[in-house]
Amino acid sequence: MPKVFDFIVVGAGIVGLTVAAELLKRHPSARLGVLEKESGVGLHASGRNSGVMHCGIYYGSDTFKAKVCASGARRMIEFARTEGIAVKQCGKVILATAEEQLPTVDKLMRNARENDIRAERIDSQQLGELEPCAAKGPAAIYCPDTAVIDSAAIVSRLKENLARSGVEFIFDCHVNGVHGKGQLQTSHGKIGYGYLVNCAGAYADVLARHFGLGEDYALVPFKGIYWKLSKASNSKVKANIYPVPDVSTPFLGVHFTRVISGEVYVGPTAIPAFGRENYGIFQGIDLNEALNIGLLLAGMYLRNESNFRNLAHCEMGKYRKSNFLAEARQLLPTLEAADMVPTNKAGIRPQLVNVKTRKLEMDYILVATDDSMHVLNAISPAFTSGFVFAERIVDQIELR
Repeated sequence: MPKVFDFIVVGAGIVGLTVAAELLKRHPSARLGVLEKESGVGLHASGRNSGVMHCGIYYGSDTFKAKVCASGARRMIEFARTEGIAVKQCGKVILATAEEQLPTVDKLMRNARENDIRAERIDSQQLGELEPCAAKGPAAIYCPDTAVIDSAAIVSRLKENLARSGVEFIFDCHVNGVHGKGQLQTSHGKIGYGYLVNCAGAYADVLARHFGLGEDYALVPFKGIYWKLSKASNSKVKANIYPVPDVSTPFLGVHFTRVISGEVYVGPTAIPAFGRENYGIFQGIDLNEALNIGLLLAGMYLRNESNFRNLAHCEMGKYRKSNFLAEARQLLPTLEAADMVPTNKAGIRPQLVNVKTRKLEMDYILVATDDSMHVLNAISPAFTSGFVFAERIVDQIELR
């Protein structure tokens, strides 16, 4: 007899774990299973991020991200403190390094007012007190509520709490398809469900297509690689230094983050990758998938959608340390090549492209059938938003 659950959550990253916790909270007697293709929780985006709890200043008030980011960060910080997990509310500065960025500075401050986020424009003296080595440009914003957290400890504790409450985790479990209504075909055999929530991250679009959904979207993975400040240079950054972002793309640009361990990472890039798990140069490349992604990238490049050609040129160039250093120096002018040391830290951002509009999707996307909900494009700030994002997802399930 196949296993049967009232609810199945596919994916044991932060979104899957917080959705499972919210379902259990509302349906404490339900049989709940979490399926994960890896051997443990949070082994991809959730465990590879920098642990920054974003304040929400980047997102317009009409976006899904804005509705869950600031409140989600407060909830995540509260959870960490309650559970005794390391968290530090250290703030961050956002630097404008050119006059043409000033309209974006105004937009970010407008976002802060509309989303009830603490943020202030600061002068050079205030910037110097916060980050003495930071570039002095035409404007800067200080966001005091930005925090850093031990993200690996968060996902581990969520798993422990859920398992203790009776949630069954099935690891090394690949979903191969849907076998009739209410039944999955997996590497562990058939598994039945009353309702399925797809939180499969970089593979959420693949699972959605088994349900006849997600045909309007294609996935382009972007690789984030990092350098790290040497021990001798670590003190050049006090907390977090970010650039004013290009609002036409969903990427924040190379920045400096003092993570919970005290190390300072520089990055990430947003280099088009050839696999959903292409963390190294060749690691994680599947030839069929690489061909499909390559064709999609070539089309975007030729049509120059979302200014993709310039993005690709700039980002691919960051494989060279000199180019990476040049961008980092815009924020930290005294930085030298010797200050940056290699690190194996790398991540993949599974970014959706709308094949009809031919634009990068900037927000979270929920699509559903009568017995399933699919969380697509669960990109940053999904970790920050976790608990409140999960509430909104389960609200939508219950509305149906």
